[in-house]
Amino acid sequence: MIKRICFWLNCSRAFALPVTILSWLVVFVFALKSGGNLINGMLALIGISFAHLAGNMADDYIDYGILSKDEKLMNSAVATKCCYLRDGSITLSDLGRMIAVFSIVALIIGAFLYYRSGVGVIWLTVIGGILTLTYAKFSLVGLSEVIIGLLFGPLMFEGVWYVMKKSFSMEVFVLSLAVVMLSISFLYIHTLLDFDSDTISHKKTLCCRINDKNKALKLYGVFVGACYISALVFGFMTLNVFVLITFAVLPFAVKIYSLTKKYNSGEDTSTENFYFVLFKARNLMVYFSLLMTLAILFG
Repeated sequence: MIKRICFWLNCSRAFALPVTILSWLVVFVFALKSGGNLINGMLALIGISFAHLAGNMADDYIDYGILSKDEKLMNSAVATKCCYLRDGSITLSDLGRMIAVFSIVALIIGAFLYYRSGVGVIWLTVIGGILTLTYAKFSLVGLSEVIIGLLFGPLMFEGVWYVMKKSFSMEVFVLSLAVVMLSISFLYIHTLLDFDSDTISHKKTLCCRINDKNKALKLYGVFVGACYISALVFGFMTLNVFVLITFAVLPFAVKIYSLTKKYNSGEDTSTENFYFVLFKARNLMVYFSLLMTLAILFG
């Protein structure tokens, strides 16, 4: 049983969950410090996590459907893409059923939070659910960063704030922009690492639309810059100088730029190095969120 659970967590790319959990933690602490409802905030995390994992599997479901139609595309795809489907560990139907299970759990929690918090939960759940499960379709036309920005930014932050405080907040909106920019950069680094495979399969990610790895990498710096500008604005709005401690992780962002550039040059494109760079990008967001949480606590 445990082995099976671990298998499905691997299929759903649970290694990316820290992005969700740490994003939630920032707004959770901010709301809790203002007298927000603890139980509602914890339930929101469970629902968001299940939705996130369902979205990851839905992404593979759609990608595999495209790859399986062309043997050339299947053979050219990177080893990590839909690997558990390609090696026969499960079927597409198995994956579809598990997507449904994870989605139903998220919907049940959403319904309970609607009962406890109000009608705003319905709109947030419906919009978030649709965007999560159709994310792969948007990524085909280069809008994946926009969708992730909405899901892990304003929708999540305002959603958690709403179930805990039964209101919306401009300060929370700005805070969401600061944190989500590094979530977007995590996704963007992933698409940069998949650049060759996505180009061959005609997947129109933002990187592929730029059509040059080195030029595309420069946009990563824009996301990081936008993150810190938003953090400073949030600090100004809340009169919290402690947000300046988030600049401590800026050198990590520079290191990720260097590692990604090296990977794209073809020096080391092994599966191990792929995940090494990807985990570094994930950890940048984690460290930033932890420092922002501390800034909110002590500010």
